[in-house]
Amino acid sequence: MNYRKLIPSSLLGRSLILIFVPLISVVILTCFVFYITSWNIITKRLSQSVVADINVIVKLIDQDLESKAIAIAKEDFKMDVNYKKDVDLNPLSFRPERGILSIRLRQALEELKKPFIYDLSNLDQGAKIAIQLDQDLLIINVNKDRLYSETAFVFLLWMIFASLVLLIIAYYFMKGQIRPLKRLAIIAETFGRGLDAPELKGSGALEIRQTTNAFNQMRTRINRFLKQRTDMLAGVSHDLRTPLTRMKLQLSLMKDENGKKELENDINEMTAMLDSYVSFVRGEAPEPIEQINLGEFIEEVCKSVKVKDQKLSININSKINTSGRPLQLKRSIKNIIENALRYANKIQVDVYNDDDNFYILISDNGPGIPEKKYEEVFKPFITLDPSRNKLKGESGLGLTIARDIVRSHGGDIKLSKSDFGGLKTIINLPI
Repeated sequence: MNYRKLIPSSLLGRSLILIFVPLISVVILTCFVFYITSWNIITKRLSQSVVADINVIVKLIDQDLESKAIAIAKEDFKMDVNYKKDVDLNPLSFRPERGILSIRLRQALEELKKPFIYDLSNLDQGAKIAIQLDQDLLIINVNKDRLYSETAFVFLLWMIFASLVLLIIAYYFMKGQIRPLKRLAIIAETFGRGLDAPELKGSGALEIRQTTNAFNQMRTRINRFLKQRTDMLAGVSHDLRTPLTRMKLQLSLMKDENGKKELENDINEMTAMLDSYVSFVRGEAPEPIEQINLGEFIEEVCKSVKVKDQKLSININSKINTSGRPLQLKRSIKNIIENALRYANKIQVDVYNDDDNFYILISDNGPGIPEKKYEEVFKPFITLDPSRNKLKGESGLGLTIARDIVRSHGGDIKLSKSDFGGLKTIINLPI
């Protein structure tokens, strides 16, 4: 049996277990000790006291003082006595009772050295005890208070009630302490998905406030870094486009068509690479969140891809709506499909979902990638095949941009071998 499954996954549940288990253990141990000591001893002494009084009554009857015995039993002993002459004890009517009271009462009655039976089935009306005295039968109805101490049960009930009150107080206290952690988790997830997350106000315990302040500082530094990088690359892009534009104007004035063509290709390649670098940064630029019909969205993305002789098929088994940045997601999925189209002639796009995520599978029949290189291809400026660098504008940023966009939405991209022998790209995003 896997006992880890019995442990709650939430911090609140685990905290309550840390409080509940020791508390219940103490209550159970206290009840056991009380049963062994106090309750057992009290019951034994009460039973012996009752039997001692019965012994007094028996001795008075043996002295032919039945009337006096009956009067003493009723006034002093809280017992109702019925003395029947020439009546035998019927042991068949005896129904042995279980429990500590029955055991102690039987042990005490055995000290009389006389046949007896007793009935504790209706203790609220008293305990019935029948004792054989030679040819006569002594029937005694003992008041419940003589054999039964309610104080013990009141003590146990108060202890259980106090434990429940402590558990309720602990529950609401721990819930209040964990509430700031829940807010922090939600804000962190929101920020991790690239959404605008408000600044958290520190509350709760000292450690939680310190964690909240550290998160706020981290978020500020990350936002500052992203803005600086975006501004820098935007400035670099502007500064580089200006000389590239002048070079294009100068090329238009050249008469050497052979050299002109080569320089024009180089400039176009530099422009394409510059655009890819800027796109890498734009993946983190703010874009409003919109509701997206996943099926229609994937069909639109696939239609926007230029297909020559390749076969591109779509299989959508999901009709769910999700939220995200449509332009960024389109750029991500399109990058992956276009990358597959460069090296394969058969691509299949499958879409399905479960309770928590939806999945986009892009499979091709291309040459594939060695399994040990799956993570390497997501690194910026990495191209595994040098011959692929001959493709104009190839910068090694396509998959990097795609994964960054997907991760900013709270998902991830994994690679595996496709059923067609090529590469399978698995995109999972939260619903």
